[in-house]
Amino acid sequence: MIIPLGWVVLPALLFNLLAFAAQGLDKRRAARGASRTPEATLLLMGLPLAAPGMWLGMRTFRHKTRKGSFLARAILVTIANLLMLAGLGWLAMQGHVRFILALY
Repeated sequence: MIIPLGWVVLPALLFNLLAFAAQGLDKRRAARGASRTPEATLLLMGLPLAAPGMWLGMRTFRHKTRKGSFLARAILVTIANLLMLAGLGWLAMQGHVRFILALY
């Protein structure tokens, strides 16, 4: 199967941007005392190869960085991201998937 690299990279960039923005939005809502985004939602946003955006948002907005239970689950999300990347790499090395430099 031939997959244009843009089919992986562009959605990953979008998901990272959304995960980053979700951290900032939840931090803003917390400061204002408004309704919050559930932690599960913040973590799930990091799953589709978006852990970097999630972590960057946590660090940039200083959000959820001291809550141990959230950090532990964020680490699990990061491990899941690494396993997904490893799986894509394994499929490529086995010849099941071939990535080409194209957007579509």
